[in-house]
Amino acid sequence: MSASASGDGIQARFKLAYSDFTLDVDLNLPGRGVTALFGQSGSGKTTLLRLIAGLEQTPDGHLAIKGDIWQAGNTFLPTHCRPLGYVFQEASLFPHLSARGNLEYGMKRCRDPLDRAALEHVVELLGIGRLLERRPHQLSGGERQRVGIARALAVKPSLLLMDEPLAALDLARKAEILPYLEKLHDGLDIPVLYVSHAPDEVARLADHIVVMEAGRAVASGPLTDTLARLDLPIKLGEDAGVVLDAVVAARDEAWHLAHMAFAGGRVWVRDAGLPLGRHARVRILARDVSLARAPVEGTSILNTLPAVVIDSVDDAHPALTLVKLQVGASPLLARLTRRSAHALELAPGQRVYAQIKAVALIG
Repeated sequence: MSASASGDGIQARFKLAYSDFTLDVDLNLPGRGVTALFGQSGSGKTTLLRLIAGLEQTPDGHLAIKGDIWQAGNTFLPTHCRPLGYVFQEASLFPHLSARGNLEYGMKRCRDPLDRAALEHVVELLGIGRLLERRPHQLSGGERQRVGIARALAVKPSLLLMDEPLAALDLARKAEILPYLEKLHDGLDIPVLYVSHAPDEVARLADHIVVMEAGRAVASGPLTDTLARLDLPIKLGEDAGVVLDAVVAARDEAWHLAHMAFAGGRVWVRDAGLPLGRHARVRILARDVSLARAPVEGTSILNTLPAVVIDSVDDAHPALTLVKLQVGASPLLARLTRRSAHALELAPGQRVYAQIKAVALIG
């Protein structure tokens, strides 16, 4: 059994040096929800995951999961003693067993697997009930991966590790499985560490983000707050921006629009058919936000919200500046030319109107 430690989250401290790479991290992560380990290939994401799983070891590492010590000093729980589930890029199901047989194989070797009711709940969340009697060769890539995730959860882990679980899938299969991962996100009560370099996965699934670069965590925090940082603008893909939790508050069926309410206001988006009251995320890129000192009339821009300037920094190009705003309880980023910012005489605390040209609904 593992020793006890204080805290209800994840404390991970590792330093590992190879001839051409050094990993040096010290992280305190939430004990629930999805934490994305995000960064380019070679940034150390998978190495960190393997250290947490016990598949690699560094003598002076420290790891505590919800108060239980998995590694510290002379204590080191081997992988098979760590209550974790691990999902790799490939599902690697046993080809001679059915999907059900693959689930039961791991459960038989676990001292405290899920009970029948809990397993049925996982099967329902992942939509694999009709697949249970099929062999792996009878499943699509997305179906095999969903069975692999169910197998990882069947052992009732205290922590779920997912190492780029969609990387081996084509776009169609990836689009098929993402909604199931979103349902899983809402239905799990354990922390998930999700390795990815895909911006769309992070934007849709993550609650917390750790940005890895050259073996170090250069940023770590709640997704929305971290994306809104000016000292280290994080680009999920093509541009800086924020991801906000929202709910479908109203619909304009005549114009095929949905009104999404978030902690700060409402924005119109293209109607994706989500029912009223449904929670979803919206993404607003800095390049799609302009500012005005007074409300603008006679414009094609549907979304105009009162905001307060928090701060601004020079952007990558000398002609541009990146402005952080507060809209109610939510942060927002706007990219302006420095000339426009000068003309508006922008300063912290100033009240302005944010005109939002485009808002993306992401699940």
